[in-house]
Amino acid sequence: MAYWIVTGGAGFIGSHIVETLLHQGEKVKVIDNFSTGKKENLQFSQQTVKGELEIVEADIRDLNVLRREFKYADYVLHQAALRSVPKSYHNPLEYDEVNVRGTLNVLLAARECGVKRVVYASSSSVYGERKDFPEKENDLPNPVSIYAASKLNGEYYCNVFNHLYGLETVILRYFNVFGPRQSLENKYAVVIPKFIVCFLKGENPPIYGDGYQSRDFTYIKNVVKANILSVLKPEAKGKVFNIANGKAHTVLEIYEFIKNHFGRDLEPKFESPRPGDVRHT
Repeated sequence: MAYWIVTGGAGFIGSHIVETLLHQGEKVKVIDNFSTGKKENLQFSQQTVKGELEIVEADIRDLNVLRREFKYADYVLHQAALRSVPKSYHNPLEYDEVNVRGTLNVLLAARECGVKRVVYASSSSVYGERKDFPEKENDLPNPVSIYAASKLNGEYYCNVFNHLYGLETVILRYFNVFGPRQSLENKYAVVIPKFIVCFLKGENPPIYGDGYQSRDFTYIKNVVKANILSVLKPEAKGKVFNIANGKAHTVLEIYEFIKNHFGRDLEPKFESPRPGDVRHT
């Protein structure tokens, strides 16, 4: 039984990782401040849970707490972050404090406590606007949003700690993750859950721009598998991986699919593009 830390473990992605690890019989500690994570995300069926779960309500901006909680841990899956490109436009300092300084704290505590490997949840947004697709891991990043810049800075710290201090790190660039437990009501909710809620309520779904912007949508189970393999595969050390489906769909295609599923003829409500949104990922 290995000892895993999952920061942001009560969130959408983190809770799925925690659930899978517990089903595999692992010992898991969740560190989450519950600003966006939900305690109900961690209420798993005891019939299928074989491992041990500890929940610590704490903030990754508190280095001393991380130093205490990381003791004896084997691996850290660092999912805690402020997400949302449009929201970051209004809160650059907070995104820097959480996504950059918080990540630095995670790496410092992991190094001091002898953690074997840290997996860092980054984002496809670090690529920015590109003409060549699909994006490759060795493409030069070009962030065009506060959120993307904060995630890229976290990547730089991971690379430095791997190079200077020998702390094993793996960087995963998530592409538009979707699945159960994803936020539905938040005004910054991503397109799939946002459209679903609109059709359930009989509201016109908003499309920011002309709808021909495209996204590579990645199912949550693939992201969970990527995190676990990033720890189990020795050759992953120090590398960057795109976690994607490999095929992009336009927002209008997603709209048509969900409209046909519900059988409701609700026209989209076109609005201006949001600051920091890229045309294609």
